Amino acid sequence: MEEEKRYCSYCGDVLDEDDCGTWVGEDLLCESCVDDECIVCDHCGDTVYSDDSESDDNISLCADCYNDYYRRCECCRCIIHDNDVNWHNELPYCNGCYDEIDSDYEIEGYDYKPEPIFYGDSYMYFGVELEVDKGGKDGENARTLKDTANYRHEHIYIKSDGSLNDGFEIVSHPMTLDYHMNTMDWESVLHEAVNMDYRSHQTETCGLHIHVNRDAFGENQAEQEEVIAKILFFIEKHWAEMFRFSRRNEYNMNRWSARYGLEKTGKEILEKAKESGYGRYVAVNLRNYSTIEFRLFRGTLKLNTFLATLQLVNEICRVALLFSEEEIEKMSWSVFVRDMNHYPELVQYLKERQLYINEEIFAEEEM
Repeated sequence: MEEEKRYCSYCGDVLDEDDCGTWVGEDLLCESCVDDECIVCDHCGDTVYSDDSESDDNISLCADCYNDYYRRCECCRCIIHDNDVNWHNELPYCNGCYDEIDSDYEIEGYDYKPEPIFYGDSYMYFGVELEVDKGGKDGENARTLKDTANYRHEHIYIKSDGSLNDGFEIVSHPMTLDYHMNTMDWESVLHEAVNMDYRSHQTETCGLHIHVNRDAFGENQAEQEEVIAKILFFIEKHWAEMFRFSRRNEYNMNRWSARYGLEKTGKEILEKAKESGYGRYVAVNLRNYSTIEFRLFRGTLKLNTFLATLQLVNEICRVALLFSEEEIEKMSWSVFVRDMNHYPELVQYLKERQLYINEEIFAEEEM
């Protein structure tokens, strides 16, 4: 009697006599599919699908073992056994990252989210996340920056970020554009960071992320999403200009702030963003409940560039609030930027990036 053939549950190929197959749960996989699609858990030795595993550079684990015996370091995101966890503010840290936490706890954990304090009087508020690197994950430095910004009010706090090599993230409470420009002393904060040898633009790790409150776009979800759809449409329509403005290279844009892709309508882009598993590493992150997050921009410690970026985000939101999608579709980039003289920082930066008029101007070095 002919022996019954056995088939790989993943690719469907017949298992030959030299390949007895490997059971992965209730699936029988051929050797090739095991190599391509699976890992062997370093804790229990079971073979599981890679999609059902947790891994870092040193260890691979099935979901059950990870959930039962391991955690990720809040700072560097490496996997650590429960027996080796160091706890700070109820958050887990590996030995190396725990040793770097300042004794006065000036640098908060990555998931730290205080009650927001709103500064200024308007309907639209901007929260800044500015990543700085190369100057050390140093509590004394963090204290200096907070003292500089918070001498009258609690304007900023500082968090650890596992994507940075030797720095941290400066986070502002939500402020109106006018408050950012005229009351918050960003000039001193950025100057102090440069003096302590931090860099932002001059790294491959740092971004400048800007949160905008959703309720600025409407009184209910439907009204808000109509405006958000127009924001997405504007950015995708003018992607070439936004990419130049961002100062990112193509690799880092795709890695940290990928585009959704242009569709016929903003609503289609919004639906794509909702239905697909893009995560938060997109040009406009919609995963936050109360804000949308513009993630396109490379970090900077140059005041003019910093303020220009806030001004651009404000103008994009303003256009989405005031104009219909049909009007935005007809709006060229040159029409969009032609009446920006009330923002000299933005005009300067647009000229530096050759996004305003084609003239040679002096541009100070980005930091």
